[in-house]
Amino acid sequence: MRAAGLVGIGDPLRDGARDTAAAFETSGVRLVLITGDHPATAAAIAAQAGIERVRAEVPPAAKAKEVEVLQASGRRVAMVGDGINDAPALVQAEVGIAMGSGTDVAIEAADVTLMRGDLRGVVAAVDLSRRTIRIVKQNLVWAFGYNVVLIPVAAGLLYPLWGILLSPILAGAAMAFSSVSVVMNSLRLRRWRPVNGH
Repeated sequence: MRAAGLVGIGDPLRDGARDTAAAFETSGVRLVLITGDHPATAAAIAAQAGIERVRAEVPPAAKAKEVEVLQASGRRVAMVGDGINDAPALVQAEVGIAMGSGTDVAIEAADVTLMRGDLRGVVAAVDLSRRTIRIVKQNLVWAFGYNVVLIPVAAGLLYPLWGILLSPILAGAAMAFSSVSVVMNSLRLRRWRPVNGH
Protein backbone atom coordinates (compact mmCIF):
# COMPACT_ATOMS: atom_id res chain seq x y z
CA MET A 1 0.00 0.00 0.00
CA ARG A 2 1.39 3.39 -1.00
CA ALA A 3 0.42 6.86 0.17
CA ALA A 4 -1.46 8.76 -2.51
CA GLY A 5 -1.01 12.18 -0.98
CA LEU A 6 -0.27 14.30 2.05
CA VAL A 7 -2.51 16.88 3.67
CA GLY A 8 -1.20 19.54 6.03
CA ILE A 9 -3.52 21.52 8.32
CA GLY A 10 -2.51 24.56 10.30
CA ASP A 11 -3.76 27.87 11.63
CA PRO A 12 -2.84 30.86 9.46
CA LEU A 13 -0.61 33.53 10.94
CA ARG A 14 -2.63 36.31 12.57
CA ASP A 15 -2.92 39.65 10.79
CA GLY A 16 -0.05 41.93 11.70
CA ALA A 17 1.99 39.23 13.45
CA ARG A 18 5.15 39.94 11.44
CA ASP A 19 4.75 43.74 11.78
CA THR A 20 4.19 43.39 15.52
CA ALA A 21 7.25 41.17 16.01
CA ALA A 22 9.41 43.54 13.97
CA ALA A 23 8.19 46.59 15.91
CA PHE A 24 8.93 44.99 19.27
CA GLU A 25 12.32 43.61 18.25
CA THR A 26 13.29 47.08 16.97
CA SER A 27 12.31 48.66 20.29
CA GLY A 28 14.35 46.11 22.26
CA VAL A 29 11.48 43.96 23.52
CA ARG A 30 12.42 40.27 23.63
CA LEU A 31 9.75 38.02 22.11
CA VAL A 32 9.21 34.37 23.00
CA LEU A 33 6.63 32.14 21.30
CA ILE A 34 5.20 29.72 23.88
CA THR A 35 2.95 27.09 22.35
CA GLY A 36 1.64 23.59 22.83
CA ASP A 37 2.28 22.80 19.17
CA HIS A 38 4.85 20.32 17.85
CA PRO A 39 8.37 21.85 17.61
CA ALA A 40 8.36 21.70 13.80
CA THR A 41 5.03 23.53 13.61
CA ALA A 42 6.12 26.08 16.21
CA ALA A 43 9.40 26.71 14.38
CA ALA A 44 7.57 27.24 11.10
CA ILE A 45 5.12 29.75 12.65
CA ALA A 46 7.94 31.55 14.46
CA ALA A 47 9.91 31.83 11.22
CA GLN A 48 6.89 33.32 9.44
CA ALA A 49 6.37 35.83 12.24
CA GLY A 50 10.07 36.66 12.60
CA ILE A 51 10.37 35.39 16.20
CA GLU A 52 13.67 33.77 17.12
CA ARG A 53 12.92 32.26 20.54
CA VAL A 54 10.42 29.39 20.70
CA ARG A 55 9.15 27.10 23.47
CA ALA A 56 7.15 24.24 21.92
CA GLU A 57 5.04 21.38 23.31
CA VAL A 58 4.30 23.42 26.42
CA PRO A 59 1.11 22.27 28.20
CA PRO A 60 -1.28 24.96 29.55
CA ALA A 61 -0.10 24.81 33.17
CA ALA A 62 3.54 24.95 32.06
CA LYS A 63 2.94 28.18 30.13
CA ALA A 64 2.56 29.98 33.44
CA LYS A 65 5.78 28.25 34.58
CA GLU A 66 7.59 29.57 31.50
CA VAL A 67 6.43 33.07 32.43
CA GLU A 68 7.70 32.50 35.98
CA VAL A 69 11.12 31.46 34.64
CA LEU A 70 11.34 34.70 32.64
CA GLN A 71 10.30 36.71 35.69
CA ALA A 72 12.88 34.93 37.86
CA SER A 73 15.57 36.06 35.42
CA GLY A 74 14.61 39.66 36.20
CA ARG A 75 12.32 40.31 33.26
CA ARG A 76 8.93 42.00 33.28
CA VAL A 77 6.58 39.89 31.21
CA ALA A 78 3.58 40.80 29.08
CA MET A 79 1.70 37.73 27.87
CA VAL A 80 -0.55 37.85 24.81
CA GLY A 81 -3.09 35.05 24.42
CA ASP A 82 -6.60 34.23 23.31
CA GLY A 83 -7.44 30.73 24.53
CA ILE A 84 -8.37 28.84 27.67
CA ASN A 85 -4.87 27.34 27.59
CA ASP A 86 -3.36 30.83 27.93
CA ALA A 87 -5.37 31.91 31.00
CA PRO A 88 -2.88 30.76 33.70
CA ALA A 89 0.01 32.51 31.92
CA LEU A 90 -2.07 35.67 31.43
CA VAL A 91 -2.66 35.77 35.19
CA GLN A 92 1.00 35.06 36.00
CA ALA A 93 2.42 37.79 33.76
CA GLU A 94 2.82 41.38 34.95
CA VAL A 95 0.46 42.33 32.14
CA GLY A 96 -1.93 39.87 30.51
CA ILE A 97 -3.23 40.94 27.11
CA ALA A 98 -6.18 39.07 25.60
CA MET A 99 -7.45 39.33 22.06
CA GLY A 100 -11.10 40.37 21.89
CA SER A 101 -11.71 37.53 19.46
CA GLY A 102 -10.52 35.02 22.06
CA THR A 103 -12.33 32.98 24.71
CA ASP A 104 -14.20 34.51 27.65
CA VAL A 105 -11.80 32.78 30.05
CA ALA A 106 -8.77 34.47 28.47
CA ILE A 107 -10.52 37.85 28.46
CA GLU A 108 -11.47 37.45 32.13
CA ALA A 109 -7.91 36.47 33.09
CA ALA A 110 -6.25 39.35 31.23
CA ASP A 111 -5.51 42.88 32.41
CA VAL A 112 -6.02 44.35 28.93
CA THR A 113 -8.40 43.20 26.19
CA LEU A 114 -7.87 44.30 22.61
CA MET A 115 -11.20 44.66 20.84
CA ARG A 116 -9.87 43.58 17.46
CA GLY A 117 -7.96 40.43 16.57
CA ASP A 118 -5.11 42.39 14.96
CA LEU A 119 -1.85 41.93 16.86
CA ARG A 120 -0.69 45.43 15.89
CA GLY A 121 -3.05 46.56 18.63
CA VAL A 122 -0.55 45.17 21.14
CA VAL A 123 2.10 47.61 19.86
CA ALA A 124 -0.43 50.46 20.11
CA ALA A 125 -1.42 49.45 23.67
CA VAL A 126 2.21 49.35 24.83
CA ASP A 127 2.98 52.69 23.16
CA LEU A 128 -0.09 54.35 24.71
CA SER A 129 0.74 52.99 28.18
CA ARG A 130 4.32 54.25 27.93
CA ARG A 131 3.15 57.72 26.89
CA THR A 132 0.59 57.77 29.70
CA ILE A 133 3.21 56.90 32.33
CA ARG A 134 5.54 59.56 30.91
CA ILE A 135 2.81 62.20 31.24
CA VAL A 136 1.94 61.05 34.78
CA LYS A 137 5.60 61.51 35.77
CA GLN A 138 5.70 64.97 34.16
CA ASN A 139 2.54 65.94 36.04
CA LEU A 140 4.08 64.82 39.34
CA VAL A 141 7.15 66.97 38.62
CA TRP A 142 4.92 69.98 37.85
CA ALA A 143 2.77 69.50 40.96
CA PHE A 144 5.69 68.92 43.34
CA GLY A 145 7.64 71.75 41.72
CA TYR A 146 4.89 74.27 42.40
CA ASN A 147 4.52 73.08 45.98
CA VAL A 148 8.25 73.04 46.71
CA VAL A 149 8.63 76.60 45.44
CA LEU A 150 5.41 78.24 46.58
CA ILE A 151 4.67 76.69 49.98
CA PRO A 152 7.82 78.18 51.60
CA VAL A 153 7.00 81.55 50.01
CA ALA A 154 3.39 81.37 51.23
CA ALA A 155 4.67 80.45 54.71
CA GLY A 156 6.70 83.69 54.78
CA LEU A 157 10.17 82.12 54.51
CA LEU A 158 11.38 84.93 52.22
CA TYR A 159 9.93 87.76 54.32
CA PRO A 160 12.86 88.11 56.81
CA LEU A 161 15.37 88.19 53.94
CA TRP A 162 13.68 90.26 51.22
CA GLY A 163 10.31 91.24 52.65
CA ILE A 164 8.44 89.06 50.13
CA LEU A 165 5.00 87.77 51.07
CA LEU A 166 2.64 85.87 48.82
CA SER A 167 -0.87 87.23 48.99
CA PRO A 168 -3.70 84.66 49.27
CA ILE A 169 -5.00 85.82 45.87
CA LEU A 170 -1.67 85.11 44.16
CA ALA A 171 -1.31 81.82 46.04
CA GLY A 172 -4.77 80.72 44.85
CA ALA A 173 -3.96 81.79 41.28
CA ALA A 174 -0.65 79.88 41.38
CA MET A 175 -2.34 76.71 42.61
CA ALA A 176 -5.03 77.07 39.94
CA PHE A 177 -2.32 77.46 37.30
CA SER A 178 -0.67 74.32 38.67
CA SER A 179 -3.88 72.38 38.14
CA VAL A 180 -4.40 73.88 34.68
CA SER A 181 -0.86 72.96 33.60
CA VAL A 182 -1.35 69.36 34.76
CA VAL A 183 -4.67 69.09 32.89
CA MET A 184 -3.23 70.68 29.72
CA ASN A 185 -0.27 68.32 29.82
CA SER A 186 -2.62 65.34 30.21
CA LEU A 187 -4.73 66.49 27.27
CA ARG A 188 -1.74 65.95 24.99
CA LEU A 189 -2.75 62.27 25.03
CA ARG A 190 -5.73 63.22 22.87
CA ARG A 191 -3.29 63.83 20.01
CA TRP A 192 -1.89 60.30 20.30
CA ARG A 193 -2.57 58.10 17.30
CA PRO A 194 -1.61 54.43 16.98
CA VAL A 195 1.10 53.55 14.48
CA ASN A 196 -0.34 52.57 11.09
CA GLY A 197 -3.85 53.29 12.38
CA HIS A 198 -3.99 50.12 14.52
